[in-house]
Amino acid sequence: MSLKDITFNHFKIHTQYSICEGAVKIEELAKYAKLSKFLSLGISDSYNLSGALEFSEELSKVGVHPIIGTQLNIKTDNIIGKVSLIAKNEVGYKNLLKLSSKSYLDINATEEPHCSIKDLLDYNNGLFVLLGGNHTLTSKLILNNQDKIFLNNVNKLKSVFKENLFFEIQRHNEVNEDRIENFLLSNSKSLKVPIIASQEVFYIQQDM
Repeated sequence: MSLKDITFNHFKIHTQYSICEGAVKIEELAKYAKLSKFLSLGISDSYNLSGALEFSEELSKVGVHPIIGTQLNIKTDNIIGKVSLIAKNEVGYKNLLKLSSKSYLDINATEEPHCSIKDLLDYNNGLFVLLGGNHTLTSKLILNNQDKIFLNNVNKLKSVFKENLFFEIQRHNEVNEDRIENFLLSNSKSLKVPIIASQEVFYIQQDM
């Protein structure tokens, strides 16, 4: 396989269901995906799966394979931040639904929606977990010099998720991205956690 045969799959698309974030209308995305001849695309709205069914149906209609994911708040050591989760299969999708529901139903009224790290470990089957990016649990821990907490949680997740755990590298030219990337790259080999590249997509066209 040559480099020209390798395609980059966007799996971090934020639709209009990412409240105050995304501006991608799913129907328009499906048309664009067909026109651009994408093989697959993934939804990754923050804190919900409200657009998952519509996304799956509309992309399937135009022959594009839908990848279902979300970004949920995970709490560890009294710190809350986003973690990216992607369903590998039907079991994984059902676990995404369970975790998403728990993040709203199993908390105190004064808390922001979240799951515990234990919840994530308990409902691990059929899921990919991605640690990285800016404005996430990973970035909070790294930028606050809480390396031990981060590495401890990586070891916990690695013991359960095994090859389904990844470090996520993003390059959006944002402040602190280099620091986060360098930390993840420097620990990837020793922890045996592979690297995956992604981009947060909030618009279909740049002029939007």
